[in-house]
Amino acid sequence: MSAERYAPLWKSLLAFAIIYFVWGSTFLAIRVGVHEVPPFLLAAMRFLVAGLVLVAWTVAQGERMPTPRQWCSVVLLALLIFVFDYGLLFRAEQHVPSGIAAVMMATIPAFMALSEILILRTQQLTLRLFSALVIGIAGVAVLTIRSLNLGETAVSMKDAAILIAASLSWSVASALARKLPLPESKIVSSGAQMLAGGVLLTIGSAALGEFRGFHPMAVSRGAWMALLYLIVAGSIIGFTAYVWLLHHESPTRVGTYAYVNPVVAVIVGYFLGGELLGVRTIVGTLFIVTSVILITTTPSKKLVNSSDAQFEQAVAQGGRNSEASS
Repeated sequence: MSAERYAPLWKSLLAFAIIYFVWGSTFLAIRVGVHEVPPFLLAAMRFLVAGLVLVAWTVAQGERMPTPRQWCSVVLLALLIFVFDYGLLFRAEQHVPSGIAAVMMATIPAFMALSEILILRTQQLTLRLFSALVIGIAGVAVLTIRSLNLGETAVSMKDAAILIAASLSWSVASALARKLPLPESKIVSSGAQMLAGGVLLTIGSAALGEFRGFHPMAVSRGAWMALLYLIVAGSIIGFTAYVWLLHHESPTRVGTYAYVNPVVAVIVGYFLGGELLGVRTIVGTLFIVTSVILITTTPSKKLVNSSDAQFEQAVAQGGRNSEASS
């Protein structure tokens, strides 16, 4: 390990705190924002600004922008990650508590494992992976089956389907990202995808008629502060901390945010968002987080692919994990 990988302990702790708690808390910020700003429009504003900042920074650093062929790949991934993944997440949080939404989105590794088994061929369906997938499915069932008398109201099948579709979209994008021509610099790739995602979300918002009847002056200060938090803390600071950690810590340690974020989101939603925290939420969260831990700690045949997948996942996280920017 080269000397530059070593860093003061406090810097590592601060960076981990950011990707754990800031990224975990962004789900509540989304819920606050979408109660006053149309979901696709809110997502568009977040990623347009964050993408412009990131692209401007890479240009100032002398990085080369994507080629026309690479831009085609960037736009495709941006469509899958930012429009279908984030757009659907923002849409679902109009009705689903932020903590539950975060837990449902934590099923991404399960879909990614399936794509590695069926498409990339970097995993085999072992007993460990099969058990993890079954546990994850059980967690989703606990959160959605209304006949289970577990306290809080179950997530509607419609909203559950929206969140699962969002997770599936990100997983497909992550698999494609390993095969498509993209800029060699992952930071350039991330910024370009985030910016393209913001543009596509703006177009989608206009097509859905979200601009009609939207009056910025009627939006409360709290909702604007939530958007500012998503842009600055969630995307810019969070992404910076993530990239810094990749250069100073092992990918396995950095990847732990995947199962810490949902727990943080549930706790933040309970204490700061007034969301219910009962048996249904606790059991569903435990099942899904256990599934994530089993899946993410299973070694792939090609470690380089695993590392790339983690970065891809974080672009969206910062952007939301893969954020495809990875």
